[in-house]
Amino acid sequence: MPSENRDAPKSVIRRLPIYLRILDNLMRNEVDVVSSRELSEETGFTAEQIRKDLAFFGAFGTRGTGYHTNVLRENILRIIGLDVQTNIIVVGAGHLGTALVRYNSTKNPYVNVVAAFDIDPEVVGTRILDVEVMHSSRMKEIVERHEVKVAVLAVPSKQAQAAADVIVNSGVSVIFNFSSIKLQVPENVYVHNVDLSIELQSLIYYANSEKNA
Repeated sequence: MPSENRDAPKSVIRRLPIYLRILDNLMRNEVDVVSSRELSEETGFTAEQIRKDLAFFGAFGTRGTGYHTNVLRENILRIIGLDVQTNIIVVGAGHLGTALVRYNSTKNPYVNVVAAFDIDPEVVGTRILDVEVMHSSRMKEIVERHEVKVAVLAVPSKQAQAAADVIVNSGVSVIFNFSSIKLQVPENVYVHNVDLSIELQSLIYYANSEKNA
């Protein structure tokens, strides 16, 4: 049986969803067995790195054969915690928040967006697909009712800390932060920061490097 190793490096944890995406594609193409070499070709990681990553959690493959695609996929789902659908909320129903609700509602089968939140009276009460936009004052009620542990924060930076305070006070322990500020949260709350402008600016380096080569 796979081991429950909670001390795996963060870099390993971040690679697991990449393996999962590849395995999902293999399942759709009815590929029953995959080797670490084939996973390496799909991901860009070395076969040795992939084997080491998976070894943190148990022995899933067979020497000379590889990994049974479905078995490996099911184990990675369980390790990440995606073997059951995770309820999430999106805070901020502007352009970015709306796009995130749409994407996660239609393209991400592992999460369930139970609600979006905003304070703008023009959007409160509307729907994004089947997801209702509620006033942020109802957040704690919804979080408790649906046992939500993850919030996606998609509000302007000047509103981000206040929104994060509401999220934390509602009982959410993980925040996916799309604002450009560093949030002040209790130690037991995990924040993952995504700054799209920084990501784009770093990519421009490669565009200019190619032009000047």
